[in-house]
Amino acid sequence: MRSLLRTHSFGSLVRDSSLVWVASGVVGLSFGALSVAGGLPVWVPVVMSLVVYAGSAQFSAVGVLLAGGGPFAAVATGLLLNTRAVAFSLAVADLLGPGRAARLLGAHLVTDETVAFALAQPDPARRRAAFWVSGLGLFAVWNLGVLAGALVGTALGDTAVYGLDAAFPAVLVALVLPSLRASRFLRRPAALGALIALVATPVVPAGVPVLLSLAGLFLYGREGAAV
Repeated sequence: MRSLLRTHSFGSLVRDSSLVWVASGVVGLSFGALSVAGGLPVWVPVVMSLVVYAGSAQFSAVGVLLAGGGPFAAVATGLLLNTRAVAFSLAVADLLGPGRAARLLGAHLVTDETVAFALAQPDPARRRAAFWVSGLGLFAVWNLGVLAGALVGTALGDTAVYGLDAAFPAVLVALVLPSLRASRFLRRPAALGALIALVATPVVPAGVPVLLSLAGLFLYGREGAAV
């Protein structure tokens, strides 16, 4: 009976995770295709997805590079976008297991979706299983999607024909919108950051406007303190 329950539990976790995996694969496909179609070698998005493994940070870093920004601006943008992973790692630290290898691999699998899925489970055992099922599946699907997209991207030719240069900001907006809808305290800081970036774009190097837009967080700090 215990084995049956475990099998049923595993199957339900896979089923519940599968929709997120599909969505991640589609986004990974677009990331790989857009990166290569924009002029990067196939290995860049593939290696980045294996080593960095952070969707929004990867889109931002590649977007900065394709816009003419330097490696420093790209790396700084990606790191700043991924600082939230520190809090996520603390939230799931007890789910990773005691071994050093498990903790190292588990830390690499920490994403918004994996953490949310794990913490939504009713008990510690199911939370740990949900983290690993969701995390490993998401990692595999994302990287397969990026590889497929990168290989397809080599056949796309001139990106101006397809308007692919507009896809990076469109994807980033899509990633941000759910957070803006869920919290009214994020809307004013986001609007201020967008305005700062828009004003700075004509006068500073590519990639710098994104960093300057972080000044919008000043409003978030003030609004949070006022609550």
